Amino acid sequence: MIETTIGQIGFDSSLAKSLDPATNWRFHCEVMKALNLAEYKKFEYVDAPEPKLEEGEVLIKIKACGICGSDIHGMDGSSGRRQPPIIMGHEAAGIICEIGPKVEGSGWTVGDRVTFDSTVYCGECIYCTRGEVNLCQDRRVLGVSCDDYRQHGAFAEYVKVPTRILYRIPEALSFEQAAFAEPISIALHGVSLVPVKEGDTAVVVGAGLIGLLVVQALKIAGATKIIAVDLDEKRLALARELGADISIQAKDPDILSKIQSETGGEGADVSMEVVGMTPTLNLAIHCLRKGGSAGLVGNLAATTEVPMQAVVTRQISLFGSCAATGEYADALKHIESGAIKIEHLISATAPLSEGADWFQRLYDNKEGLLKVILKP
Repeated sequence: MIETTIGQIGFDSSLAKSLDPATNWRFHCEVMKALNLAEYKKFEYVDAPEPKLEEGEVLIKIKACGICGSDIHGMDGSSGRRQPPIIMGHEAAGIICEIGPKVEGSGWTVGDRVTFDSTVYCGECIYCTRGEVNLCQDRRVLGVSCDDYRQHGAFAEYVKVPTRILYRIPEALSFEQAAFAEPISIALHGVSLVPVKEGDTAVVVGAGLIGLLVVQALKIAGATKIIAVDLDEKRLALARELGADISIQAKDPDILSKIQSETGGEGADVSMEVVGMTPTLNLAIHCLRKGGSAGLVGNLAATTEVPMQAVVTRQISLFGSCAATGEYADALKHIESGAIKIEHLISATAPLSEGADWFQRLYDNKEGLLKVILKP
């Protein structure tokens, strides 16, 4: 018997579990392999209880799950949203291997290739009925455990989700590509909130993974000139490769004057802040023209200082962006068409059993890694 760290329940690790490739039917048993955050900064690859389906839910055999920056910030307790023990993981794709009660006839069947929203929303509250599912009154995020709830995620062989958050994967896409639908939807949603017009100039502050996706989303939205700002020269080079017209080193003392010179002396029409700290927020505001708009996607720090006088006297609009509101279908479409390129963003693909090592490498941040995808 092996004692797990989840619920302190013992399971026989010799039990077999697999998906029959000929039928897509699963051989049942009571446990699955999972990467569990047992305590802060400590992962264990363990036997965990298999999810039990309720009405309207399906069980998905995970084929790929990306490590998100929020997982990295959560593993050390700094965000307060990954309280151990928790199975993290919300950027995933896989195959439906079992359907729960009241799913038959919904259009979803065993064998369907799917990805899914990271937000589990109720579908019935005032926000859900307005299409603002990201603001659901009973919102839960896969792979998150906080003071209000614990929702195990997809760094496991299986995860259960309600059918209302499913999206079908186009045949041309791999599971690894489909796992990018979640971060791409974050970028698309953030850009959609800001009034970007054809011919606008945009500044993207932060060229990490989401920032690089935001660069591409801005290009789709019609921005003509995109300026990327970051500390990392390699990421700035990648930003130019993916659509940024200009890149500026964040430590450049003349950064604001350089942005002004690229925008006719007025400042950018829009900016996207994709870090979430006081210095980057201030830059995203001060780089704008009068009447400009800043989209706020980053949330690294719980609180930041805002240059209120500059916001008020220059009539700057700030748009906070939370998660996504169904942009998954567009995300998959843009991957398939090549409008959003992700190949250069995948740093590694590795077995889930090696997840602890990859988390540590991402946490140490010495190799310039972007997206690492784990496969059970």
